[in-house]
Amino acid sequence: QVQLVESGGGLVQPGGSLRLSCVASGFTFDHHAIGWFRQAPGKEREGVSCIGRNDHSTVYGDSVNGRFTISRDNAKNTVYLQMDDLKPEDTAVYYCAKDSIFRTCASNWYAEFNYDSWGQGTQVTVSL
Repeated sequence: QVQLVESGGGLVQPGGSLRLSCVASGFTFDHHAIGWFRQAPGKEREGVSCIGRNDHSTVYGDSVNGRFTISRDNAKNTVYLQMDDLKPEDTAVYYCAKDSIFRTCASNWYAEFNYDSWGQGTQVTVSL
């Protein structure tokens, strides 16, 4: 069955960096866009970034644009999220998700209904 497993979260100081990984299995990985989302306590889940079937197609949410970089290694069935210059407001559980239809990121890539499989999430905490 389809499985997505995130890792790489942790506690980091403001201004620090983390790299999240999302390892996928159970489907043809290079046929689907992959999205990263996050959910902070008491807030709705929001789209962070999306990458198409190859890494020539990437999009970012306004709050992370210029600080986060998404990439993928189709040989390893893995998508990465490099997070630099982290801020306390980046604290959240981060999820990766498989796009249900598109090979590139949809124009409304941030909408959860575009994705049909989700990982269990990894906690990122940015604090002194």
